[in-house]
Parts: sequence; structure tokens; C-alpha cells
Amino acid sequence: MAGSGWTDPRPLSPHLQVWRFHMTMLASIIHRATGVAMYFGAFLITAWIVALASGPEAYAIADVIINHFLAQLVLFAWAVAVMFHLANGIRYLFWDGPKIGFDPNIASLISIVNFGFSVVAAGAIYAYAVIAT
Repeated sequence: MAGSGWTDPRPLSPHLQVWRFHMTMLASIIHRATGVAMYFGAFLITAWIVALASGPEAYAIADVIINHFLAQLVLFAWAVAVMFHLANGIRYLFWDGPKIGFDPNIASLISIVNFGFSVVAAGAIYAYAVIAT
């Protein structure tokens, strides 16, 4: 009620400067960022599929682009984002469902494991892709 002289006794939501940094906070922020990054990766994959459907000339151009070092780096980063978003999404399922993993130490440990898993899983995907080709 603006102007009535009444003040709300509830505390304001804390700002980032108030919170002490922890791994669960970083995992939550990265989870949101990887969600956005996956959209851009989906556009790249869609462009590749459209080139594939457009014929051999279009696919040859897309193949040259996608085999460039920078494109491979972008695809690896996209794979890391997908794997992290997957692992962190599973963590959120456990938080929402059976309410497991809320202890701060366990939550931080799971966040660290999710970061490691995402890099190792993306590396495994890339290793398989290299072996398969």
C-alpha cells in the first residue's frame, strides 16, 4: 500500500553480494545458461539437417564448415552443455520428488560431480564419434 505509511516487515530477497558463493549456486546459474546454449546448438544441428536434406552441394558446404576446428569446439561445448543440463535436471528431479540431496555438503558434491560428468560424457561422445568415422 503505497503512501499509507505502512512498511512491510518481511526481509527483502538477498542480492548476490549478500550470498556466500557455493557450488550449488554456480550449478544453478550454469543450468540456466546451458538451457539457453542448447537452443543455439539446436539451431546449428537444424541447419546441418536442412543442408543434408537440400542435396549434395549444400551438404558439402555444411560438411566443410562443421569439420573446421572452431566448429568442432562449438559442438564440443554444446555437448558439454547438454550433458550438464541432463545431469543437473536429474538432480532437480531428486530434489522435487523424493527430496534427496538437500544437505548443503551433499548438494555441493553433486554439483561438482555434475560438472565432471558433463565434460567426461561429452568427451566420450566425441571419442565414439571419432572411432565410428
